[in-house]
Amino acid sequence: MNDVDRSGCRVGSRLIGRERDLAYIRSHFDHSGRGAALLLSGEAGLGKTAVLEAVAAEFRHEGAQVLRASGVQYEADISYAGLNQLLVPFFDSFGFLEPDHRDALRVAVGIGDGPPPNQLLVSTALLFLLRRIAREKPLLITVDDLPWLDRATTSVLAFVARRLTGSDISFLAATRVPSDDSFALGDLSEHRLQPLDDVASGELIRSAHPDVPLLLRRRIVAEAHGNPLALVELPTALKSRQEAGASLPSVLPLTERLQKLFASRVADLPLASREVLLVAALEGTGDLGVIEAATGSSPVVDALEPAERDRLLTLSTTARRMSFRHPLIGSAVVTGATAAERRRAHEKLADALTHQLERRAWHLGEATTQPTGTVADLLEQAAHLRSRRGDALGAVAALTRAAELSPVPADKSRRLAEAAYLGAEATGELADASRLLAGAQQADPAAESSLHAAAASALLLINQDGDVSTAHRVLLDAIEGGEHGWDASDETLLEALFTLNLLCWYSGDPEKWPPLFRAIDRLAPAPPDLLWVCAQTFADPARTGTRALSRLDELLSDIGEDPARIVRLGHCAVYPDRLADLREPSMRLVESGRAGTAPLRRYLAALLHVCLADYDAGKWDHVLTLADEGIRLCEENGYRFLTRKFQYPLALVAAARGDTEASAVLTEEIVGWATPRGADGVRALACHIRGLTALGSGDFESAYLHSTTLTPVGSLPPYQPQAMASAVDVVEAAVRTGRVAEAAAHTAALRASTMAELSPRLSMLVLACEALITTDESCLPLFEEALSQVDDGQWPFDTARVRLFYGERLRRHRLTSQARGQLAEAARVFDQLGAAPWKTRVTAELRASGHVSMAAARPTKGPLTAQEREIATLAATGLTNKQIAERLFLSHRTIGTHLYQIYPKLGINSRAALRDALAALDVEDIG
Repeated sequence: MNDVDRSGCRVGSRLIGRERDLAYIRSHFDHSGRGAALLLSGEAGLGKTAVLEAVAAEFRHEGAQVLRASGVQYEADISYAGLNQLLVPFFDSFGFLEPDHRDALRVAVGIGDGPPPNQLLVSTALLFLLRRIAREKPLLITVDDLPWLDRATTSVLAFVARRLTGSDISFLAATRVPSDDSFALGDLSEHRLQPLDDVASGELIRSAHPDVPLLLRRRIVAEAHGNPLALVELPTALKSRQEAGASLPSVLPLTERLQKLFASRVADLPLASREVLLVAALEGTGDLGVIEAATGSSPVVDALEPAERDRLLTLSTTARRMSFRHPLIGSAVVTGATAAERRRAHEKLADALTHQLERRAWHLGEATTQPTGTVADLLEQAAHLRSRRGDALGAVAALTRAAELSPVPADKSRRLAEAAYLGAEATGELADASRLLAGAQQADPAAESSLHAAAASALLLINQDGDVSTAHRVLLDAIEGGEHGWDASDETLLEALFTLNLLCWYSGDPEKWPPLFRAIDRLAPAPPDLLWVCAQTFADPARTGTRALSRLDELLSDIGEDPARIVRLGHCAVYPDRLADLREPSMRLVESGRAGTAPLRRYLAALLHVCLADYDAGKWDHVLTLADEGIRLCEENGYRFLTRKFQYPLALVAAARGDTEASAVLTEEIVGWATPRGADGVRALACHIRGLTALGSGDFESAYLHSTTLTPVGSLPPYQPQAMASAVDVVEAAVRTGRVAEAAAHTAALRASTMAELSPRLSMLVLACEALITTDESCLPLFEEALSQVDDGQWPFDTARVRLFYGERLRRHRLTSQARGQLAEAARVFDQLGAAPWKTRVTAELRASGHVSMAAARPTKGPLTAQEREIATLAATGLTNKQIAERLFLSHRTIGTHLYQIYPKLGINSRAALRDALAALDVEDIG
């Protein structure tokens, strides 16, 4: 565990989750003028001590002195013990006081002789002393654990705290809630600390216990209810159980510190109340009917009355519900009971829940101490029920407990293997999945060939240091050699096939796909629609996607709330451009993941699909936020492959916005990870990014080389779906570099495929490619037809690119007015997106069309023509003469001649001065 302070809120030098509280306290002292006091209140364990220390550190940093005192229980009856603690550093300064005040203070703190001093005299002496000390430096007084401070010191400090106005003294004290000390009776301002939110709670656990897996972390966050001390202590209480590989208990145990904090009042309750409270804590839902049936107490509220009176719980007799005021009170009840008492309580609850299979199975599992096949079978059934409704975390817990209770090694192995697969594929618990898989193989060496074990192994391989080919072979061998009879209703087999589908895509290897299709074709009586559609739209969508579109649209009309179904539909929707139809359910899944109620793997996949949908929709700032969130989660939980996929939308935005450095770094990381692992499908993402980056900057030669690395010119390679993303890049780069034949060949390949039939966007792009390779005026109707494929506002970046192409051709055919309309709209969209390189390109076209302001037309050393203005602007971006010539369909010698004439007109003598000279012309923002 990292260095954690006793309040649990600070890890090392970091105070987690208290930024707003510190800001409030800082504001209080800043806005109250000279001399201010504040009472900090909160429940035990909320981190009041850490906040006091953080405020003290800030004051010290600003040059103030800090005096500290802390209430100590065994000194609470010693008068002025707290004052002694506070003033130890200044005993030698008492001489500044008048004799009466000096002597009173010396006697009070125990360093002088004499009769007990008058409290008013001591209070006045302390005030005078503090004011004298504060003349040299501003002074902060902090008092912790105020309820344990002796009453005499409390009264004196209360006197001083109300008389600080006009001084350089600040006063901050911490007390528990509810507060019954003399400060609470005064008129001091009070700030109450609240529990940490879930985000801060998760961050605190990760910082204090970085090795705690996600499943346990979420459970602790739910149980701790934002209490920092509990968040830091609970992982310690569970460490030995976790290392032993046991399943989590239904109620988390408490450490000695937490027992002291939460259990003291429980121990004072009558025996009958404690027995009912134990059943209530283990029952978990607060259903008084179940608690009554299990305990035989009728009415049960009578037995709970002492606990209600002591504010340990709340009761609703109308709703027939009870709840603990803090979840850890229930933990304290369970921790205080013996093992035998807990088993008997679980048995009673199992007897009361005969018609609720999942809950009955769980209580039987907790009550059982020896391997029992009947109970293990019930737990496995419960796990499958939980898995079907999307509760993968609960399913893993039930399967793990079922394995612990399995008397037959093969059953234990099978259950652990299934839990390992769910851990790797759904919950995000890769570390736990590795441990569970090792347990399965230890229980039965033959487990390696089971479908669940093979699928878990494959997922672990690709997220660790293994390669995609090995993972594919392990899983394919298990599928082809399994004893499943190719039953289309076998959920284990279907899970394995979905996983194999992903592995094939990761590989980017056309030879990996046919075995998957053969396996799907063997399913009887017929493959499920979702699996079949996924294979058609995800493998080779440019050839097979259209045959699945009608069934895909039917599936999208009834999405449901099952996380696995939402994610798999997302895979189906990527290449046919249907992700927008899934954005709302995907975002709900993301929100559930953030709240800790959805499996991490599903949460991440949905987050990625929202990223891609928002990129298409032009919500690029949101893309950056979501992708950063995804990368952070992947890095924290070991999902290294998914990290690369989240880098893709980040790099897309960087490329389109002209951030070449970020784009280069991201693509290098993608390639560096994917290449040694044989993940050519992932590496293809980098090729697309590099081509787009080069196009934006006008480096058409590089754009051609990068784009044709992904997709050879003149073909759409089979089982390379990413080739569709670069199709228009290949054609544009080829046209710009004079490779007319190559551009035509590639456009023909696009037309020969069914790519244009997948979505309106793809249809627009294919038509735009046809227009680009058409040199006469017949290209213009093609551009019109292309733009008519999409509705206004759809796919804004791609649509603006087509408008740029169209505007260029309109200008070259001397249809200047129409050209300006297309170009101005493209400029508006590029500006809105922040796509600076593309706006530069379209601005140059607008100027060439004569769309310049009066300010731009004013002569300096001499006026620039529209074409000169266009050339100067492009040269200012760093393009070479050859690159400018390629863009403007001129020779590089002509560009050189123009620049030779441009420099004197602008009063400059080098290309390096172009940018500033152009800025001085004050061109209006045509966007």
